[in-house]
Amino acid sequence: MSMTRIPAGYLPLTDAAPLIAAQEMGFAAEERLTLDLHRAPSWSSLRDMLAFGKVDAAQMLAPVPVAAALGLGGASAPFSVLSVLSVNGTVIGVSNSLSRKMAEAGHRFSFDDAVTAGKALIAAAGPDLRIGVPFPFSMHTELLTYWLRGLGPETPRGISILTVPPPRMAEAIKRGEIDAFCVGEPWGSIAVEQGSGTLLLPGRAIWSFAPEKVLAVRSGWAETEPGLSGRLIRALWRAGRWLADPASRGLAAEILSSRRYLDLPAEIIERALSGKFTVSAQGLQRDALDFIGFHNGAAGFPWRSQAQWIALQLAERNGLDRQAALETAGSVFRSDLYRAALRGTGAKLPGASSKLEGAITAGLQAAGESETVSLLQNRFFDGRVFDPLAAD
Repeated sequence: MSMTRIPAGYLPLTDAAPLIAAQEMGFAAEERLTLDLHRAPSWSSLRDMLAFGKVDAAQMLAPVPVAAALGLGGASAPFSVLSVLSVNGTVIGVSNSLSRKMAEAGHRFSFDDAVTAGKALIAAAGPDLRIGVPFPFSMHTELLTYWLRGLGPETPRGISILTVPPPRMAEAIKRGEIDAFCVGEPWGSIAVEQGSGTLLLPGRAIWSFAPEKVLAVRSGWAETEPGLSGRLIRALWRAGRWLADPASRGLAAEILSSRRYLDLPAEIIERALSGKFTVSAQGLQRDALDFIGFHNGAAGFPWRSQAQWIALQLAERNGLDRQAALETAGSVFRSDLYRAALRGTGAKLPGASSKLEGAITAGLQAAGESETVSLLQNRFFDGRVFDPLAAD
């Protein structure tokens, strides 16, 4: 059987699991593919690896392809999103000094209440707050700014958002370079294990179905290699389905923990997969239901409304025309290619390519191409609803 090699890039994060599982568990081989996985040190280097052709596909922060389409971020090539690799999966953490102040003021670190946690953080931080994120164009940045802006006029004006690569986040907060962070697992848990920080909130408490990482390719590659694109989408869909099975968690954590990939203890990696967290160095335990998603609720589907929500946030912060940004973003998440690749596989595909973001307070059955599709909760912490048709 002839195999086609696809060089693909990733960062050492739990949500790189679909790419790694696709190769290690044989889902890529089922599509006659070999994924040649390249570990990158930072999101900017991974973006450039894809732009300049060192890899043909990459795990990517969901806002990066949208930012590139809007002319932001310095990307030298346009990108297309073939699928969503993961929803949610991030944590917000604070320094030991901030966590002590918050605890002394009565905060209980419930790990599920964005409003209470945000107000407690603001009260403890005072006029200045330095927050580390992995990249300027990231869901970490978008969730943080949306959250802090939505907490009201008491939000401090002296907030600084600083770029820190994920593997350096624990060291940065220990050294006092930042006061808080938003990062993908397992790097928040590493900060807890090293005694340098306390986890305050999962990102899903701000937006319960946020597209976190996506599979991105150069737009030209997507157009000239439709067959390869389809085979890659199918391999990752099967990997996501396998990862969604609770019985797969132990093996998935072991695979990710290997020196080749994350090179970290499997027990720490498994916290994100199970949603069972140690949030403080004192051993405080918290559960985060649906902390990270790879398959359930049509998690892999690249909704155009997700790209448009991101575009609107970017446009507002960067002074861009809102309507132009919405129109441009709609073509970045390629739901058309995703549908074409998965027809005939048994995958349940939504009937629409756009939806109201934030409008699902509990799981529901939605119309699909051939049968109903189960969608999971999709709500913002402040109860707002994003309608892409009315956003201009």
